[in-house]
Amino acid sequence: MHPRHYSSEGIVLARRNYGEADRILVVFSKAFGKISLMAKGVRYPKSRKRGAIEVFSHIKFAAVAGKNLDLITEAEIIDTFNLIRRDLKRASLAYFFMEAIGRTLHEGEQNMEIYKLLIKYLNKLKIEKKLKRLRLDFILKLLTLEGFWPKGKPMVNPDSALQEVTEREMNSVRVGKKLLS
Repeated sequence: MHPRHYSSEGIVLARRNYGEADRILVVFSKAFGKISLMAKGVRYPKSRKRGAIEVFSHIKFAAVAGKNLDLITEAEIIDTFNLIRRDLKRASLAYFFMEAIGRTLHEGEQNMEIYKLLIKYLNKLKIEKKLKRLRLDFILKLLTLEGFWPKGKPMVNPDSALQEVTEREMNSVRVGKKLLS
């Protein structure tokens, strides 16, 4: 459990519209792990938080505990990864990273090694040429850090191993495989 008012930095894993002007965000934060936050009024054109809460944005945020969901009160952009957003293949791989982490971590689960891994791979994604190899390497490292795969053991089919852990097919993998093949 976290305090009434808190702040941290994190990566936006997912977002979905809620009501007329709100959004629910899933953020993988450095200090509190995977958390869900309500962003009130961010779909209004004049919202100042609007640009900061896009998927796979690295943000510094402040939040306050709410009845059901905590409310995000401030959001400041650390990195929007614009180089990734301009390239469809890189963007689809970044969405895959977000979905893989979102599906393998539980709400409130904290893991600093996975947080560092995500930041590292998003930065690698800006310049890496071999995207398919990067995706497969990410899956191996993620499953190893989470304890689903023995360290040092080679992984023959990373996609099926990830699918076995999440117990369903990844939505973004279909797009990613077609673009990266």
